[in-house]
Amino acid sequence: MPDHIPDGRAEFAGRIALVTGAAQGIGAAVATALAAEGAHVVATDRAAPGDAPGVTENGGTVTGRAMDVTDRSSVDTTVDWIERELGPLDVLVNVAGILRPGPAAELGDQDWADTFAVNTTGVFHTCRAVAPHLTARGAGAIVTVGSNAAGVPRSGMAAYAASKAAAAMFTKCLGLELAGSGVRCNVVAPGSTDTPMQRALWTDDTAPARVIAGDLDTYRTGIPLRRIAEPRDIADAVVFLASDRARHITMQELYVDGGATLR
Repeated sequence: MPDHIPDGRAEFAGRIALVTGAAQGIGAAVATALAAEGAHVVATDRAAPGDAPGVTENGGTVTGRAMDVTDRSSVDTTVDWIERELGPLDVLVNVAGILRPGPAAELGDQDWADTFAVNTTGVFHTCRAVAPHLTARGAGAIVTVGSNAAGVPRSGMAAYAASKAAAAMFTKCLGLELAGSGVRCNVVAPGSTDTPMQRALWTDDTAPARVIAGDLDTYRTGIPLRRIAEPRDIADAVVFLASDRARHITMQELYVDGGATLR
């Protein structure tokens, strides 16, 4: 094992992590993965996530709590509660996100506003609440789950892509500002992943095969690895970037999309 991880000790033993959008999909997978490595995870969503696992063999656990990332007071209250009742936060993972598909020139004002409220302003709210605690202690990690759509134009996904691009750049700028305090900020950019959000786009049983093959009519490449990601594939990347193994990595954007963006 790396020399900065004591032998026999889980990577996140004794650490506290806040995960947003943890009721399902990638967020739930991240919460489970961090807990498996010994973290005490506060898993949040608009409704408190249920079915939280008990204490893991490494001593990790998950506490579900309701939090609305679009509501500054909800975020501030949750962060204050964690610091007061559980202990110092070490990790923030921004996963909460929504998708309102549609042609760019036909998007409604509310769809645009709602998308940015969750995907972008939500990241701003959580980072602003957590960052002062991390910088005061001179350590910590923030990981924002973005999307490969933030780096490659997608038909019918203008609001989603723009909001994720904004969140990614905000996270990198924050990383630059916090680097001197020893706090790292990175982005994980998934491609097509088997989540409720992805499945909502599928119209029949052949949809997964079409995603893998790509669609020239919409200028969308397929997936070179010939598979759709599972949430745990994204969670593994998040856990790595939040861990001490990535202690010299900050302001980076890691694409986890099976090569779909040809980067």
